[in-house]
Amino acid sequence: MVRIIAVCGAGLGSSFACQMAIEQAMQALGVEVKVSHTDTTSIGALVSKADIVCCGSNFRKLVEKKNLPVPVVYLDRLVDKKEITEKLTPILKDMGKL
Repeated sequence: MVRIIAVCGAGLGSSFACQMAIEQAMQALGVEVKVSHTDTTSIGALVSKADIVCCGSNFRKLVEKKNLPVPVVYLDRLVDKKEITEKLTPILKDMGKL
């Protein structure tokens, strides 16, 4: 099981849409995943429950300042399953999940 957190500014709309896209992309790869979503302020408290964090590229500077102990994937298009798959695949291979 891979635990992924989708992050956006408010933790509502775009992170939830990203969560659904991640779930669909991982299902297509055959990876068992649990995805949740949150806002940029709360990610520090929740990161201990994650293996990977996904967020929009527009939040790169903010998220990098948090020095998260897990890989962070920065997406240009939050609901692009192709981009999600391309960026998560190397991490999942390193984790032995693919």
